[in-house]
Amino acid sequence: MTYADFFYDMKGRFMGADVSDIKEHLAFEFDIEDEEAGGAFYVEVKDGALYVEPYEYYDRDARFICAPEVLVKIATGEMDPVWAFTTQKLKVEGNIDKALRLKEIIEAKQKEIKKAAKQEEKKANRK
Repeated sequence: MTYADFFYDMKGRFMGADVSDIKEHLAFEFDIEDEEAGGAFYVEVKDGALYVEPYEYYDRDARFICAPEVLVKIATGEMDPVWAFTTQKLKVEGNIDKALRLKEIIEAKQKEIKKAAKQEEKKANRK
């Protein structure tokens, strides 16, 4: 998998999360350590909207460093980011309080996925 493939996969996993209740500005940089899929991208919450772009973010609140498979598990809800940090699978630099807000973004995305699945189930049951 190339960096571009990994980035667009991650962008798809984050986009669509309802962050309208997050009123503060959050900026996270993700540094992926991998020979093929390695690189950096950022996730930003600004004015109640979520942005995911394939660039470094120098004025970030927190920087997350991990292997690609760790971030996939965190983004899908298979791995708790706090657990990943305490077991040193995820390194965090910067404002820890703001870094913890990443969990809210992931949980918001998981809610959207579950909501969409329920709607699909209702449609299927109507047929």
